[in-house]
Amino acid sequence: MNQELIQSQPDYPFDPASLKRNPRSPRTLFGLVMTGIATLFTVLAIIPLLIILSYLLTKGISSLSPMVFTELPPPPLVEGGGFGNAILGTVIMVGIGAAISVPIGIMAAIYLSEFSQGKLAEWIRFATNVLSGVPSIIIGVFAYSAIVLTTKSYSAWAGGFALAILMLPIIIRTTDEALKLVPQEVRQASVGIGANDYQTVLQVVLPAAIPAIITGITLAIARAAGETAPLLFTALFTQYWPNWNNLLVEPTASLAVLVYNFAIVPFKNQQELAWGAAFILVLLVLLTSVISRIATARRTY
Repeated sequence: MNQELIQSQPDYPFDPASLKRNPRSPRTLFGLVMTGIATLFTVLAIIPLLIILSYLLTKGISSLSPMVFTELPPPPLVEGGGFGNAILGTVIMVGIGAAISVPIGIMAAIYLSEFSQGKLAEWIRFATNVLSGVPSIIIGVFAYSAIVLTTKSYSAWAGGFALAILMLPIIIRTTDEALKLVPQEVRQASVGIGANDYQTVLQVVLPAAIPAIITGITLAIARAAGETAPLLFTALFTQYWPNWNNLLVEPTASLAVLVYNFAIVPFKNQQELAWGAAFILVLLVLLTSVISRIATARRTY
């Protein structure tokens, strides 16, 4: 019976050429045109970045020397000097901001993803989105009112507090999304072997999401390091090194504010330092982006 069915089927020879697309068909032409448009807009999006980087390379590298990392900013028309205090101040304030925002942001995201349900979680996510859109200068004014007026002094702590507010919504949103990407089967398997909810989150879900969480943290740090407006209201600027004896409760230098101050003065030596500081600032942002890419590449889920 099967032999009769096989013999009764018509014999249609297969032509490999039938799989080839006709280059003149409307569908093929439309695809080529859209691919060309997408490539064009991709190049247009990259051109501003290339222009900025090339301009910074030509202006910034020529202004760098070993002394710029170890010396203080010079007075006008005085050769030499550097911005070592601004680099240290930036690291201190970003570190303070990270120390405040990272644990709060991760714990808030864990609550949203694992324990909160319904309208409350929606309202918290909505508030986080609104906070991420608040202009940085408004956050600077708030930190000025909350910290500077209370302590009656500009300080690295006030600057770190302002940067922490800027970093917080980024960390919450990225951590929340990272935890959502962990498959539910992983949670169910953990519960199936006797783990409670807290053990599942801390020992199973959170480690699986660590690469993406690190990505969010590095992106938040990159944004905070380049902010100027909040630091103008909170840390201000100084020509001196941070004073550890005074517990950093005094004006503190930063790279972003140094670039702002020195780029608008008519003195060539300070303008050159501004270009060098801008190059270092972009380089720090680039390094944090590279770290986030490496962390994402090591994703294990």
